[in-house]
Amino acid sequence: MNKAVNQLVVDLELIRRLDKNGPRYTSYPTADRFNDTFTAESYRQWIEKRKAEGGAKPLSLYIHIPFCNTLCFYCACNKIITKDRSQSAEYVRYLIKEMEMQAALLGPGQVVEQLHFGGGTPTFMSDDEFRQIMAAIRRHFKLVEDGEYSIEIDPRKVSNETIELLGSEGLNRISVGVQDFDAEVQRAVNRIQSEEETLRIIHAARANGFKSVSIDLIYGLPKQTLQGFGATLDKIIAVDPDRLSIYNYAHMPTIFKPQRRIHEDDLPAPQTKLDILSMAVNKLTKAGYVYIGMDHFAKPEDELAVAQRQGRLHRNFQGYSTHSDCDLVALGVSAIGKIGPTYSQNYREVEEYYVALDKDELPIMRGLELNADDLVRREIIQALMCHFEISKKSFDTGFQIDFDSYFSTEMGELREYEQEGLLEITPERIGVTPKGRMLIRNICMAFDKYLRTRTEHARYSKVI
Repeated sequence: MNKAVNQLVVDLELIRRLDKNGPRYTSYPTADRFNDTFTAESYRQWIEKRKAEGGAKPLSLYIHIPFCNTLCFYCACNKIITKDRSQSAEYVRYLIKEMEMQAALLGPGQVVEQLHFGGGTPTFMSDDEFRQIMAAIRRHFKLVEDGEYSIEIDPRKVSNETIELLGSEGLNRISVGVQDFDAEVQRAVNRIQSEEETLRIIHAARANGFKSVSIDLIYGLPKQTLQGFGATLDKIIAVDPDRLSIYNYAHMPTIFKPQRRIHEDDLPAPQTKLDILSMAVNKLTKAGYVYIGMDHFAKPEDELAVAQRQGRLHRNFQGYSTHSDCDLVALGVSAIGKIGPTYSQNYREVEEYYVALDKDELPIMRGLELNADDLVRREIIQALMCHFEISKKSFDTGFQIDFDSYFSTEMGELREYEQEGLLEITPERIGVTPKGRMLIRNICMAFDKYLRTRTEHARYSKVI
């Protein structure tokens, strides 16, 4: 693997000029391409094919807990805002029923290498409800000893005792939402979170054997300034997390209703936003963090950085991962799974989710069966996102195509990026340069056959 893979150059003029709307590519094709002709029966048929082929692939489990105690105005997640704790008890009963149905369909002895609890706020559940879910997982699946078992945490809503429980139940990675420590920013987004409670949770995670602590930040939030976000970064770097994610706030109030409570006049100017990003990259690289890709940074010895150096890095609906060969079984409202060449998504509304399970039906709302063209493009986007380079010959061999001929239209656009200094193109390979890495989404978009019009681009947030 190219040793330059971790180098990064932030060219603000280039980013400003080339910034445009585009997908984040947690999947290809993206979830907005799913359709309702893919049903629970379609899913069932693909599980049967998986079993007929031996079903040897290990599994990744994703569990979506949609509840939150309060509303963060920037949030674009599928969530239910409530203070009624009894709602999670009912939800857990249905979740376990869905798990039982999936396990019966998959067959006994399924090995799980990766488990992720997302939301919403997973720790909205009581400790006993979490124990019930973990007991059900162990009844129906085999968790490997050295698996990647993670959970997203809102530090405002969790006790040290709960962190101890999570560790004792086998979770070993924790993702802590911070966004920004600046008090004015926190008020503007309705997320008041002290440094003390954040540090308390990080220390508790380390005291209870968690192998990795990840921090989530957002740049571009209302009232955010270069100085204020710089102070937040300094405090975060001092905590020494294993990984950091610095997400771009995408202000799309017509799509995400909570964002309508954010005053557009309070958002940082485009230049300020770019300056904040540049400062963040400089501070993190100076502190020794490696740029993994997209919004992610990690310590050089972290498993993500090691996997990238060894060519094993993968990207899925939960972000970057070291487990590339897993089928993904998704449980809970709105959750998205991947079995073989298919994607499936559960109902987005909890009432519809419950109704399906009451009928003893898998709560699948829609999905997609990938064709041969989708599969080759997915593989290319995956390679670019994770490793910043592709070998044309490997695609010629693996997919029985002539790369330059098959992608003749795309190569024209890539040549323009080459002239901008984003790419190095040879007869054998396409490599992303250090200053092209921040614009990796632009490069991937060249291979997205569904993005051929200005109207299609408008469906997505800005790249930077």
